[in-house]
Amino acid sequence: MTLQQLRYVITIAETGSLGKAAERLFVSQPSLSGALKDLEKELGMPLFTRTSKGMVLTAEGDRFLPYARAVEGQYENLLEEFGGLERRRASFAVSTQHYSFAVKAFVEMTQRVDVAEYELAIRETRTQEVIRDVSSLRSEIGVIYLNESNRKPLLKVLDQEGLEFHSLISCGAYVYLWREHPLAGRKSITLEDLRPYPCLAFEQGDAPFYFAEELMSTEKYSRLIHCCDRATVLNLMVGLRGYTLCSGIICEELSGVDYITVPFAAEDPLQDTAMEVGYIDRKNHVHTALGLQYIEEMKNYLRNASGTRPDA
Repeated sequence: MTLQQLRYVITIAETGSLGKAAERLFVSQPSLSGALKDLEKELGMPLFTRTSKGMVLTAEGDRFLPYARAVEGQYENLLEEFGGLERRRASFAVSTQHYSFAVKAFVEMTQRVDVAEYELAIRETRTQEVIRDVSSLRSEIGVIYLNESNRKPLLKVLDQEGLEFHSLISCGAYVYLWREHPLAGRKSITLEDLRPYPCLAFEQGDAPFYFAEELMSTEKYSRLIHCCDRATVLNLMVGLRGYTLCSGIICEELSGVDYITVPFAAEDPLQDTAMEVGYIDRKNHVHTALGLQYIEEMKNYLRNASGTRPDA
């Protein structure tokens, strides 16, 4: 098995075609096909199925691909850090649940580097996509949270995908709402207080309940509206007096000063509403310089933000 063969597999998977992959790789199609057959023979399993729609990964190929991308990614990291060849344009990407602090940390990191020398990306997306992006090394880092209800199943998923969770901060739950909301003046807010108002939830598609960004089962909320992005959530907070339950760590610089957080008070004293926000990466992953800097920016922001929180 060679690095070149791994690149061939990755490119075929991305293009879905031997012909297109050969064009991108600047090799002949027979040479590409032969290299693929040699690799499949060495592995003792088929990686692709030829269909009328092109080359489709088999179940084994789907498991093999993230490892191939990981090896190629580590090789690129080695070239960037230690290669004596002409320096390549480095890349860095992060995928995250809908956290303004994660975006703020990305901004701070970007301001410290020469953007012309890098290809950078930040993706606010569904929980399942965050995990998938990091598993496939499409993103080096993912940002998610754990709590009592999702910890066990999510950690199991992460382990199956070869990922690890690293805690950044533990915090209580807060109600995030418009500054002019009727409940904005409360010292704390219960679920009963919130019943007349819609909970604004980030859309997760058909994913299991534990991928949700909400703290509790959707059955707990009397009114629920699904949204796809933070801008829509903020607009509905004003237009419909909606709310979300969150970590309380809100970047006013990005979200504006028209929104506040109020501590959430669970009606059941035994209910655990604690949240643990952290980042995920591949097990034994060697982070790039940008990855390390991004993690440090998140830690710096959360360290400073925690000093201004009501329960700090």
